[in-house]
Amino acid sequence: MCGIVGYIGHRDAYPIIIKGLQRLEYRGYDSAGVALYDGEHINLAKTKGKVEDLRQKSEKNISLKGNLGIGHTRWATHGIPNDVNSHPHYSNSGELVIIHNGIIENYESIKQELTKRGYYFESDTDTEVLVNLIEEIKKTEDVKLGHAVQIALNQVVGAYAIAVFDKNKPDEIVVAKLGSPLAIGIGENEFFIASDASPFIEYTNNAVYLEDEEMAIVRLGKEIKLRKIKNDAIAYPNILELKMNLEEIEKGGYDHFMLKEIYEQPRAILDTYRGRLLADQGIIRMAGIDQHLEKFLNANRIIIVACGTSWHAGLVAEYIFEDLARVPVEVEYASEFRYRNPVITDKDVLIAISQSGETADTLAAIKLAKEKGAFVFGVCNVVGSSIARETHAGAYTHAGPEIGVASTKAFTTQITVLTLVALKLAKEKGAISESKFHEFLIELEGIPAKVERALLTNPLVEIISEVYKDSTNCLYLGRGYNFPVALEGALKLKEISYIHAEGYPAAEMKHGPIALIDEQMPVFVIATKMGHYEKVVSNIQEIKSRKGKIIAIVNEGDEQVAELADHVIEIPETIESLTPLLTTIPLQLLSYHIAVMRNCNVDQPRNLAKSVTVE
Repeated sequence: MCGIVGYIGHRDAYPIIIKGLQRLEYRGYDSAGVALYDGEHINLAKTKGKVEDLRQKSEKNISLKGNLGIGHTRWATHGIPNDVNSHPHYSNSGELVIIHNGIIENYESIKQELTKRGYYFESDTDTEVLVNLIEEIKKTEDVKLGHAVQIALNQVVGAYAIAVFDKNKPDEIVVAKLGSPLAIGIGENEFFIASDASPFIEYTNNAVYLEDEEMAIVRLGKEIKLRKIKNDAIAYPNILELKMNLEEIEKGGYDHFMLKEIYEQPRAILDTYRGRLLADQGIIRMAGIDQHLEKFLNANRIIIVACGTSWHAGLVAEYIFEDLARVPVEVEYASEFRYRNPVITDKDVLIAISQSGETADTLAAIKLAKEKGAFVFGVCNVVGSSIARETHAGAYTHAGPEIGVASTKAFTTQITVLTLVALKLAKEKGAISESKFHEFLIELEGIPAKVERALLTNPLVEIISEVYKDSTNCLYLGRGYNFPVALEGALKLKEISYIHAEGYPAAEMKHGPIALIDEQMPVFVIATKMGHYEKVVSNIQEIKSRKGKIIAIVNEGDEQVAELADHVIEIPETIESLTPLLTTIPLQLLSYHIAVMRNCNVDQPRNLAKSVTVE
């Protein structure tokens, strides 16, 4: 949500910033802006709309010279999306310029005080209040910009990632973070600032990720200086070597990132278990579990917290953990968990799942659980992310960058990691036989090849999509392990095609949803041979008798459902608990094709952001 890009160095800042903002478009935004300093003047352009609109406006209206600049994509919070509310924002003197992700909750009281002191405000944003607060402190306290920023941030309540510069100090940018991600790329006498590493990965592989309540002064010819905002203590930068490469964040010949990422799933799943799953030796090796095994073995229960698609992966994990490891599991929406005074003890293990590792509600749930004494294990995709740093231990999914807002490979790789954890615990607890354990390892090792076969359904799925692209409502049904897949399939359709869809356990159809079924209602039913097959067939017969349109996902060679369904999509067979890794594939493809046919913005659906870093 929102995106920050900044540069200071020997190169022209403008092309770096514009390209960087384009790479952050996946985060979701409604306006964009850029400020450049050419040694004499600050040249600023901002506009409601897309980064391409900003590029055209900038190249027409302002000087693009300068080796110092900041840029921003804004998701409206305070003030409607328009040119004036877009970032960057000036201070009243015109000397300070700021970009800001997050929310300053007490901005109104600060604004009133600044107004009494003669400050005026052009926008409705909390960000313009913040930059003028910094200016007031700098003036009245007679301090340098870095110290003024530190004092100001000790007076505000809320979340932020900021980058601010003073045109009178053109060799430095001051940055700070609390609750919203910020990374600093380190080059040869140049620095890059961004919400994540994608804007600067082609220039440097070295980065520092700020911790919460840290600030940094990025100054040419100097090393990065990190300080704690609250107590002014010196912090020492941990410089990470990034493994991401430029090719991973380009479309690679696909029309959309989402389609690319759907097709990357065989490789992504393989990368997720590579080095962890040693099927021929009968071993699962996971450092985050091995080093804290007693915490898991002695846990009274496992609590899983997540949001959106990650929550659906957590639901699948609930079935897996309880079935294989025989440990009770609760799956919670992080946004609800953090506010309802949950009962947590030091005998609980909390597993937090987030693709980005920056989801605000999930981070808050982690902090709450740690305060209560629980052991916290993180599952995320982004190295160096906040969740990776806040948790006691964890496992990366190694899915590679996921740019499309609608998660695809995040879902399957999260399930893969959680399956490995459940199998390892089941083995350590003696809850699974040696033969069954080996069967699982061999089958999981073969899943990437079976996902490849599931992807071969794409031409058929595209034909089916043409039939149902104009539907206004859809139902998704599944049972057992595939009930969460039904929820995920419905979510995908809602997210990118804007068709209302709901997922249900198939048996719950008779408790209300069956009233909706008529000849206009497409019903997507997951009917694999593994798990409650006959029950699902009965549900299909009930739908058919009410003239509902049935699209069934079945195992290869299924004849019984084929006689009942209007359309059948065949996937390979596998162990029941691994079926979600296959059944989700055609549902992802279906959502994609319907969205394309409806001329929707597949990678950047309206009102959505990839990473929800504010409440």
